[in-house]
Parts: sequence; structure tokens; C-alpha cells
Amino acid sequence: MTRDDRAVALRCTALHKDHGEGRGLRSVDLEVPAGQCVAIVGHNGSGKTTLLRIAAGLGEATSGEVSVFGTPAGDLAARAAVAYVGDQPTFYDDLTLGEHLRFVGGLHGAEPDEDRVDRLLTTLGLVPRADDLPAHFSRGLRQKAALALALARPFRLLLIDEPFVGLDASGRQALLELIGEARAGGATVIMATHDLGLAGTAQRVVVLAEGSIVHDGTPDDLGAFMGPL
Repeated sequence: MTRDDRAVALRCTALHKDHGEGRGLRSVDLEVPAGQCVAIVGHNGSGKTTLLRIAAGLGEATSGEVSVFGTPAGDLAARAAVAYVGDQPTFYDDLTLGEHLRFVGGLHGAEPDEDRVDRLLTTLGLVPRADDLPAHFSRGLRQKAALALALARPFRLLLIDEPFVGLDASGRQALLELIGEARAGGATVIMATHDLGLAGTAQRVVVLAEGSIVHDGTPDDLGAFMGPL
């Protein structure tokens, strides 16, 4: 691995994923430098979730290559660098939210940081639910709990799929605050979203349509982009 590899958080080369239903990814080339905040925008079925899942090591490409800080996506080192929040978060049935937060940190070789746990619970308004089972939460509370779990562990690349789904106004503001903290700490952030307001908070916007990149630029460029969203 070279120094240049480590300077690139995510690299996709000729990435193709065939779902057999006309959806997936088509020869995607994408390079995200370390420390950048990127919004991937597109309609449902455009390939956003597929791309993030492959980057997180939760899916396999039909062809092409994907690396995380120079390591193939899905390898142990790549998984250790990635915190992923999917669009359908899952939880252990018998662990409270507080137990989840401490357990996840331990899985990644980190001693529970009680100050960090308290900070996440407070920011996301989850303190009253710390002793409850997130498996039984509403959609919005499950999203907040999933965000807390992702941010409670060490990571260098944060992948979030439709982060605003299910969140109220206070939850959205809390999420933006926590994403800002992650960026300030040097993390790379990639968000898949159809919310153009959220996309406007990123440094870079990549538009996917039918599995292909049709636009790659700044949020200001997006206003003049007339391609298929």
C-alpha cells in the first residue's frame, strides 16, 4: 500500500453490480479523498444503497474493484475503518441501547468511552431510552439509535444511507452536528440521499441515475445540472 492509497478513502474502478432486474451499478469510477464529505444523490433504484453496501463490505461486486484506504472493501482492515448506517437498521433483541453502545465499542477493540456514550445519547435525545430495547423502537428512534451505534466506535470512513429518513427537525439538526464533529475529527463522510437540502451541506455531490454517475461536482453546480434526478 502506498501513501497515495492511504490518502484515498474510497476508490471504485469499473464497478459493476448486476441485480438481474435492470438495477445495480454500471462501470462506476469514483475516487473520494480522505477527509472529504460527499453526498450521493439519486432516485430509489439508482444504485446508491448498492454502492454503499459494497463499500461497507456487505455486498459483492459483479466486476470491478473497490478499496477503502487502499485495502479491498470487505477485508478486515477495511471493515475496521468503516462505520455504516443502513436504511434498515437492525439490533440485538435482548440488549438495551446503552448495552449496544458499549458492546459495539468492545467489538472494535475500544474500551467503552462513557463520556462519548453520554454525549451521543444527549445530542440525539436518547437519554430517556438508554435502558430500553432499540429492537422495539419506532422508525425515527431506530434511526437515531443506529447513528449512535455507528458513531460510538472508532472509524475513518462514515457511510450513511438516507440519514434523514424518520428523523424530526431536532433529530436532523443533531445528525448534522454529529456529522460536523466527525468531519472536524478528520473522518471521511459519504451520505446517500434523495434530500437535496442535505446534499447541499456536503463538499461534493455525485448524482447516480440507473446505476451510472451522471454528474460530479459541488452543491452549487447541482443547481445548474439538468440531468435525470
